[in-house]
Amino acid sequence: MALKITEECINCDVCEPECPNNAIYQGDEIYEIDPDKCTECVGHYDEPQCQQVCPVDCIIVDPEHQETKEQLMQKFLKLTGGN
Repeated sequence: MALKITEECINCDVCEPECPNNAIYQGDEIYEIDPDKCTECVGHYDEPQCQQVCPVDCIIVDPEHQETKEQLMQKFLKLTGGN
């Protein structure tokens, strides 16, 4: 499942640099996550790094983009050129 940032985001800028897939970007009002790039850090870390650093816990699982760990690993491999 890709993650998403809720409207509780305070634009503190700590999540964006932590994303190894460059999936987090500044949207019109708050930071947003590109679901095509988000692997929940599968392939990079044991836990999503953005969730670890978010001071307001506004990064949640996106119910509109549900994926298994295997699908997230396949996305990671595609994004990193690992097949």
